[in-house]
Amino acid sequence: MKKTNFLAAGLIAAMMVPAVAQAQTREIREDRREVREERREYNQALRHGDRHDIREERREYNDARRDLRESKRDWRRDHRYQNYRAPFRYQQFRVGATLRPSYYAPAYRIGYDRRWGVPQAGRNLVYVRHYNDLLLVNVRNGKVVRVYHNHFRWR
Repeated sequence: MKKTNFLAAGLIAAMMVPAVAQAQTREIREDRREVREERREYNQALRHGDRHDIREERREYNDARRDLRESKRDWRRDHRYQNYRAPFRYQQFRVGATLRPSYYAPAYRIGYDRRWGVPQAGRNLVYVRHYNDLLLVNVRNGKVVRVYHNHFRWR
């Protein structure tokens, strides 16, 4: 009985993740539309309104921009470490190794966070999470530039 409950809960959770992601993406899209509308109204107030109208429209425009920034930040927070487990087995990479493009596909690239204590990736370089390792990869040729073994072990 417990096994079926566990499986059912797992299936429900698996179905919920795409729905949540889709809702967040929809929210970002709506926030972008609202920013465009508020910018249009603010520009119209600059052309034809008095100081009070301009001040009010500027406030609404800034609020819409802040909402969009928060939506994007929430989306990034929820998706930051979602795809770090690759569909292939763990392999310990070394500097100079050449990766297949599937290893550094956009789904496995992670956004830079200065709290990691590593330098920011330069031009044509991306950070890729491979299980607990952090790899700095050149996307032009697939070469591993730097390896941080067990970087995410305590995170």
